[in-house]
Amino acid sequence: MRVRNKGETVQQAWGNENVTDLQTDRPHPARIYDYWLGGKDNFPPDRKAAEHAISVSADIPAAARENRAFLQRAVRMAAQAGIRQFVDVGAGLPSPGNVHQVAQSVAPESRVVYVDNDPIVLTHGRALLADNRSTTVLTGDVRDLDELFERPELQALVDFSQPVAVLLVAVLHFVSDEEAHRAVRQVLERVAPGSYLLLSNSTYEGNPERAAEAAKTWDKTDSGIRLRSRAQVTEFFDGWELLDPGVDFVPLWRPDGPTEGTTRWMYAGVGRKV
Repeated sequence: MRVRNKGETVQQAWGNENVTDLQTDRPHPARIYDYWLGGKDNFPPDRKAAEHAISVSADIPAAARENRAFLQRAVRMAAQAGIRQFVDVGAGLPSPGNVHQVAQSVAPESRVVYVDNDPIVLTHGRALLADNRSTTVLTGDVRDLDELFERPELQALVDFSQPVAVLLVAVLHFVSDEEAHRAVRQVLERVAPGSYLLLSNSTYEGNPERAAEAAKTWDKTDSGIRLRSRAQVTEFFDGWELLDPGVDFVPLWRPDGPTEGTTRWMYAGVGRKV
């Protein structure tokens, strides 16, 4: 396995013989986000879906970047609070400011497990992290966290008797309400007191006139998307201590810079198990 060279596309890196295995015939959320973030690990179906969203609202790539910035702020906060193990479910493709980079900049001993159901994430992530013994990438699904949490590969890095931060950032909106609530309940039941839940979810409330058309971006993916209200996102934190400022638009969650002109496409929040 080799690391993709700078400027080289994923097609060039792995060759046409792997196209079917990499499921490139239909768009995937991880690769759509990769396109919005300026990455190259995406294919024509991903770019077509991503461009549809941009045609509806040109600020959607900015929303993806703001969501990434929320992840970084929340991970830094958890690491500064003493968390030394992180599980990022629905991690997406590697990009600057990943969880392990942020956490290990605060505490080099931090351990990170990335999880995604896109085979490209597994292949590319493992290549990039081959020399990082405190970080790994697994194939898994938010709809079956009990199975994921029992895996020896995950338990080799994560001790659930100690506090852990679990990230469900921009992933629950790809599953049903029942599946999403089951996922957060499985996290709450598994993690130790002092653990954190980091979560974001797309919403229609900030852009009611454009939301339905923007949601069509995901129609040809395997998941579709569920845009949720602030009240619905807040319900995910039942049983958690919801940290200030509660559930708010992504760029308004503990901002570290100006918020004028920022987007209103996603809600975010962080909970702590007491």
